[in-house]
Amino acid sequence: MRVLLVGAGGVGSATVRVAARRGFLERLVVADYDGARAERAAASAADDRFVSARVDAADPAAVAGLLRAHRCDVLLNATDPRFVMPLFHAAFEAGADYLDMAMPLSRPHPWAPYELTGTKLGDEQFAEADRWLERGRLALVGIGVEPGLSDVFARYAADELFDRIDEIGVRDGANLEVKGYDFAPTFSIWTTIEECLNPPVVYERERGWYTTAPFSEPEMFDFPEGIGPVECVNVEHEEVLLIPRWIDAGRVTFKYGLGREFIEVLATLHKLGLDSTRPVRAGGGVEVAPRDVVAACLPDPATLGDKMRGRTCAGTWVRGLGKDGRPREVYLYQVADNEGTTRRACAGGAARPSCGRPPSTR
Repeated sequence: MRVLLVGAGGVGSATVRVAARRGFLERLVVADYDGARAERAAASAADDRFVSARVDAADPAAVAGLLRAHRCDVLLNATDPRFVMPLFHAAFEAGADYLDMAMPLSRPHPWAPYELTGTKLGDEQFAEADRWLERGRLALVGIGVEPGLSDVFARYAADELFDRIDEIGVRDGANLEVKGYDFAPTFSIWTTIEECLNPPVVYERERGWYTTAPFSEPEMFDFPEGIGPVECVNVEHEEVLLIPRWIDAGRVTFKYGLGREFIEVLATLHKLGLDSTRPVRAGGGVEVAPRDVVAACLPDPATLGDKMRGRTCAGTWVRGLGKDGRPREVYLYQVADNEGTTRRACAGGAARPSCGRPPSTR
């Protein structure tokens, strides 16, 4: 298999290290707008199957040309959601299969953003499903951990553990600390702002998809393996748009353990207009998007790995009637200890998933 990996940030660089342990790869091309960063990521594999290239992810024609030049079978998208649709179209144009770990950005409803959905996450991709089917190509969308593994957990629960599902709730929490920083998002600030400040979507069988205000419905969720109780709030995320398409559930939510301080910082950015992507004129006549300024002032998440301490948990909580007809609830999850996974990545080992422990919620 020949793969074009677009994006050499934190996720892309980690992907390279994992891919280096896989024998099925004939060639992996690591591409990024920053050619030097792509070169560093490819070199980290210490494997002549890995090469680098510079490409603008916003230019479908350039990406399609790169796919053809290297005869790639698959495009693996490790960029942030702004570039999903250009890369999605580039793969289709070049006749390659496609995978991504996040779906295209939503657009809130114009006059009732905290009640009705506008353009939902993934709508633009699903609108093109028939074209991909007719072409005989495969696009696996939202196939990271969250979304991705969390959706697989939901499918497993529906097939193997439950006769009736009343609620599926993806719950993400951590006790991570980043040494030397009071505020340091561990993934793209663009993605952080989009997910956390957009109206979160909730699904109910009788109502369909609807939205609420950001950070709504706070609850305490008791995370396993030493993390403990964390307050979680509604956040816009792909699982709520994916799971109900294939699994019959009374309610589907996504809640994230952001923490009070993190929420307050994001709320302040929004109040000051610093989350805006619309350029404003600064001193000297320079035009700049406020969100780009925020991103430039924060550390690059790709550089934080050795500074993070603690564990993070991604999982899917399901309640309903089990196969024996009795009430049941389970939490299927994976916990990653940052120091442990960093050591294994450097040593060439692999992390193992865990699942099945019932949660406690209150």
